[in-house]
Amino acid sequence: MLEEKIKEAAAELSTCKYVVVLSGAGISTESGIPDFRSPVSGLWSRANPEDFTIQSFLRNPGRLYEIGADFFQEMMNADPNSGHQAIGELEQKGLVKSVVTQNIDALHQKGGSQNVIEIHGSLEKARCLNCNWEENMDDVLAEINAGTVPPRCKECNDPVKPDVILFGEAMPPAYQEALYEARKADGMLVVGSSLVVSPANMLPQYVDKLVIVNREETPLDHKASIIMRESISDVLPRLKEEWLSLVQN
Repeated sequence: MLEEKIKEAAAELSTCKYVVVLSGAGISTESGIPDFRSPVSGLWSRANPEDFTIQSFLRNPGRLYEIGADFFQEMMNADPNSGHQAIGELEQKGLVKSVVTQNIDALHQKGGSQNVIEIHGSLEKARCLNCNWEENMDDVLAEINAGTVPPRCKECNDPVKPDVILFGEAMPPAYQEALYEARKADGMLVVGSSLVVSPANMLPQYVDKLVIVNREETPLDHKASIIMRESISDVLPRLKEEWLSLVQN
């Protein structure tokens, strides 16, 4: 049954001229990074989402690091899985044109993708909201481990914030890039996204052909031609091979 769906998905995507991947937390959980909403392992089971708002950061910037430092370190230590690597190879072969991700862990880049649009920012750096000075997150975490909480800007001494979008912040310019890509696309492969977070969940509505690989149901399942509720790191390498065989024959 799954093998048939993989073949159907490859056949569907191979007819498209411009395929965009949209990824969410589900692809990163298979690299050992906890998601946000899972009842036991999710971040919200051990932290209050209110502490991840921009308002909370401005009131007490140290709080975000006290709660989130271990989570940030988990992300920094994670390695890409076979799903990330399959997407990277599909992009290198020209079959995937871009990757729009809701994730902040840079695992797509580590997996070989180059045209990655990070609509929620990236944990690779931290930035000063006052003077825009930036620092590598590895250095920021080292400062935290040495007892400097919150870490401060080396230029103006204001606290630095991870270069990610906190609740209550406006979407970055990268979202407009993602919107442009979705409008240009005729096919989209959604991997590991619940499609409940706005405005990312608007992007699949612009494409004609939609394939979803996600463990749980999504609000856009009715729009998808093929849905696979299996492991992403299992499905994507097989989908990649099938897709490549179709376009090479």
